[in-house]
Amino acid sequence: MSQRYSVAHESDIDTLGTRVVTIENTEVALFRLSDGTIKALENRCPHKGGKLSEGMVCGNMVHCPLHDWKIHLTSGKVQAPDEGEVSAYLVEVDPPSGIVYVTI
Repeated sequence: MSQRYSVAHESDIDTLGTRVVTIENTEVALFRLSDGTIKALENRCPHKGGKLSEGMVCGNMVHCPLHDWKIHLTSGKVQAPDEGEVSAYLVEVDPPSGIVYVTI
């Protein structure tokens, strides 16, 4: 069963920046894109466990800092020719308060 967690305030995450939170013993990377939207992925590459929060974001992909695997920020799927995926989580921001919620 999924659950919604309050994890940060919108202002805690710089534009084009990341923030790492732990939810139910899972490390989650929050990415704030240039358009202000926030995406959330499990903070590990499926290849060698690299911290995705340390990777570079290009468009809707994050590049793993270890071996440059490209992971889609919405689906968590690895771009071909590589294979795999990480958990991607629903993110909601409450406009009046700026509170960021992640559902896992």
